[in-house]
Amino acid sequence: MKQIPLIQVGIQFKETIEFTLHGQYKTNAGIALAGHYKAVKTNGGITLSDGSEEISLQSGIGINPESPDAYFTLHNVTIGINFHWERDEDQSFKGGLKLILENDKITAVNVLPVEDYLMSVISSEMSATSSLELLKAHAVISRSWLLAQIEKNQSLQSNASEYQSVFESDDEFIKWYDREDHLNFDVCADDHCQRYQGITRATTEEVEKAVRATWGEVLMNGDAICDARFSKCCGGMVEKFENVWEPVNHPYLQAFVDNDADPAGFKFDLKTEGNAEEWMRGTPDAFCNTTDKEVLSQVLNDYDQETNDFYRWEVRYVQSEVSELIKKRTGIDFGTIQEMVPVERGDSGRLIKLKIVGDKKTLTIGKELEIRKALSESHLYSSAFIIEKEEADGQLTFVLKGAGWGHGVGLCQIGAAVMGAKGYDYNAILMHYFRGAELNRKY
Repeated sequence: MKQIPLIQVGIQFKETIEFTLHGQYKTNAGIALAGHYKAVKTNGGITLSDGSEEISLQSGIGINPESPDAYFTLHNVTIGINFHWERDEDQSFKGGLKLILENDKITAVNVLPVEDYLMSVISSEMSATSSLELLKAHAVISRSWLLAQIEKNQSLQSNASEYQSVFESDDEFIKWYDREDHLNFDVCADDHCQRYQGITRATTEEVEKAVRATWGEVLMNGDAICDARFSKCCGGMVEKFENVWEPVNHPYLQAFVDNDADPAGFKFDLKTEGNAEEWMRGTPDAFCNTTDKEVLSQVLNDYDQETNDFYRWEVRYVQSEVSELIKKRTGIDFGTIQEMVPVERGDSGRLIKLKIVGDKKTLTIGKELEIRKALSESHLYSSAFIIEKEEADGQLTFVLKGAGWGHGVGLCQIGAAVMGAKGYDYNAILMHYFRGAELNRKY
């Protein structure tokens, strides 16, 4: 059997990092460590202090456990970065610790086998009490996505051509986000990649059973591992990959209604403004159109349940508020916002391009996440929204009426939870969301 790959996960990025080693550890240079340490930058390297002794380390040196029951705790790790529930918490991890100097900060990286990582990701991304078929589906897509990113990162580093994700002119600023920022490790631990919180989130027998039942299984498209994306709630229509990220078509990441039958009374070309408006004002039948608290609790951790308007939502901004917000979030002074005009929508109705008209400047922005960032202190639930204007007592209000939470590409977690509750097995769930892909055991 092939060896299980080791991966490197970026956990924390701060000028000073504090951690506690529970058990005996040793650096690659043979220095024995145990207990509580503070790491600070010094003269191109890193200095560890336990209060009585200082130890100098080179950037990138590994700190490895001497026994299988050893683990380490990183203190004050920020989770939910830029989301509405952002907070700091202590987190504990199995495996090795690597400290890297980058961007004038210290990055703490966890080094561990893929399958150990998956045990945590599934428990971090959703409730560890989710149905077994949902957990198995999530194990496969999380494993597939991770290994696909490692392949992509290797390709980027070996490719001499510059990787471009920003297109800017006098009239437009178009940017798409992905995980290619991470050159010194494979993935980060927050929602930008996959939510990973080590052994902090309690795993369960069901999670372990799901990982072991799918051990080494990935989704394949021909000879390539699928870039298996997922989001919380697609809003009833799954989005195409290239409408959110880089302009590359993946045949297994296409647009379709999140249901086993098309809901009546709707037109499904949501690139058309009128059809998109009807869709978002309505509540079409879809797997993810549910208020079943038992099903939702399978997917949502406590902090996610602080919000419950996933399928359809509404946000209101008075004119002065949205003008100040957009200036703050984009760094561009549009003046007083007069209009927000949909320019281009993706297949799910998500806005790819939005024209912002102010009395000082007019600019079209995109893609999906850039629009969400501009219109919220954290991230707007999704870019699938229509814009209404209301005027009362001389005050203009912009009303955003939207659908779903997240980018909507690939597996819809709430929809998949409903499918699991309806009796679909994990293979059927995967084939619903990743059409044309095949399951293959890599190790």
